[in-house]
Amino acid sequence: MLKSHNFMKNLVIIPTYNEIDNIRPMIDKVFSLSEPFDLLIIDDGSPDGTAQVVKEQQSRYSGLHLIERSGKLGLGTAYLTGFRWALEQGYDYIFEMDCDFSHNPDDLVRLSQAAVQGADLVIGSRYVTGVNVVNWPMQRVLMSYYASVFVRTVTRMPVRDATAGFVCYSAELLRHMDLDRVQMRGYGFQVEMKFTAWKLGFRVKEVPIIFTERTQGASKMSGGIFREAFFGVLGLRFRKIKAKA
Repeated sequence: MLKSHNFMKNLVIIPTYNEIDNIRPMIDKVFSLSEPFDLLIIDDGSPDGTAQVVKEQQSRYSGLHLIERSGKLGLGTAYLTGFRWALEQGYDYIFEMDCDFSHNPDDLVRLSQAAVQGADLVIGSRYVTGVNVVNWPMQRVLMSYYASVFVRTVTRMPVRDATAGFVCYSAELLRHMDLDRVQMRGYGFQVEMKFTAWKLGFRVKEVPIIFTERTQGASKMSGGIFREAFFGVLGLRFRKIKAKA
């Protein structure tokens, strides 16, 4: 039986590191949406005061939550921390999103609608209807696009945007995944989570979005992150995926 929007508990998880320029407008935007979303910020010790801004905004928004961690511990560990917290708090749908407005917060509503209609994993996809990317240099567009082609070829997973970081998970899916066995910590984490959901037989749906390169702050991409993703994906095809006992 599908849940009504009115009875869903939605949580958006946003990892941050030095997002002082984006954090306040992002918080305001998420809480202004036509559907209710709570927001969990996981800050990795930003020296620019990102966490302090979140604390100040908590007096305005009862659904705003903060987990502070010491040092840059990686994108994947931030989301795993958020997933566990979300399940403990009884959320129905858990969303991943960047803080830099490269993901349009308005699209949270569209991802939520696809989840309510029955998808366990909803992907905000840049490539399901062509290439929907704004302000990226062509070299980066090609690298990202062919990274997803590489993932599909190696894993045979029928997902057009395997590296996407704008995602909605049902709590049921996350409860069936053994989060302790997730190995990749950088952007390869996104591929591993999608691959696991697909192999476990959950329903995956891609919703087209337009991705816009950040205008404030600095990108967190590095060569080490790219290498981890490349070699991690090669190993995925041979990994045995089991549901959590």
